Amino acid sequence: MSALLALVAIRLGSLGWLQAHGMSALTVAIVLGIFLGNTLYPYFAAQGGEGIAFSKQTLLRAGVILYGLRLTLHDIGQVGVAGVLIDALLLSSTFALAHFLGTRFFGLDRSTSMLIGAGNAICGAAAVMATEPLVRAKSEQVTVAISTVVVFGTVAIFVYPALYELNLHWQLIPAGTRAFGIYAGSTIHEVAQVFAAGRSISPETANTAVITKMVRVMMLAPFLIGLSGWLARDTTRVATASGSGGGRKLTIPWFAFAFVAVVVINSFAALPKSFVGSAIDLDTFLLAMAMGALGLTTHLSAIRKAGVKPLLLGAILFAWLIGGGALINVLVEGWVH
Repeated sequence: MSALLALVAIRLGSLGWLQAHGMSALTVAIVLGIFLGNTLYPYFAAQGGEGIAFSKQTLLRAGVILYGLRLTLHDIGQVGVAGVLIDALLLSSTFALAHFLGTRFFGLDRSTSMLIGAGNAICGAAAVMATEPLVRAKSEQVTVAISTVVVFGTVAIFVYPALYELNLHWQLIPAGTRAFGIYAGSTIHEVAQVFAAGRSISPETANTAVITKMVRVMMLAPFLIGLSGWLARDTTRVATASGSGGGRKLTIPWFAFAFVAVVVINSFAALPKSFVGSAIDLDTFLLAMAMGALGLTTHLSAIRKAGVKPLLLGAILFAWLIGGGALINVLVEGWVH
């Protein structure tokens, strides 16, 4: 069933209207999955449960690995030291802010806070799905996190062209399509949303924004590795302090290392364009299957139970990405140049 959902989502995701609004096949897949998961799927869950679990776990990891074919090390050189540093600072600050506010201020569980932070800090739904195995989240927690990316990422498509026009007059960040492209790519959630917002300004802005965004996506691997180590260390410390012993073992995200390996291979192996194109199509299909499977196992009652707090956290992170992102862009560009 997840394969059928993926095919339909990819077909719908290719429609011009949805593309213009930054709605990728992955977003469509989870929306369709949620609809069927709360209407028809419960009647067939017993027969398709194993396949859905396989899609959410094994196929997800395979999709993350193949995602590396969209990137090359050359991408880093195109945005320069400033672009890489801006991406790194925004990733770390956004995730830290999400974790702090989510757990301390809004009273959300740690898994939900981390998933929201990962989705806003790195690359939207793909980052949420890649982080899910490490934090051992439930389907409802993943869906809540993705919903914040969809809502505020869609808003960004319309906000950023307006910000570009305002910046022409106010000069809050360095003027020019390249500088604004770095700003957009380092602060907007999904790749599709980055492209849609950048294209509304100019082709040059879109190109720079997408490259900056892909460098940000490349940081997914070190993020996962660092998060895994931090979770293991933090849990062990708590267990030792409480006298319960044991603690959590280090979960090594091997698929993150494979992701980096694919990026390196794609950078130096001169793979045929036809092969890379087909592999990227397969990757989109696998990720869409994983998203569809996630939607099928998501219960709206659990999302309603989560309440408005996740969206409020997403709104604060969105404001930080716009305001704090502008400040970081200005400071880094001034320091580098």
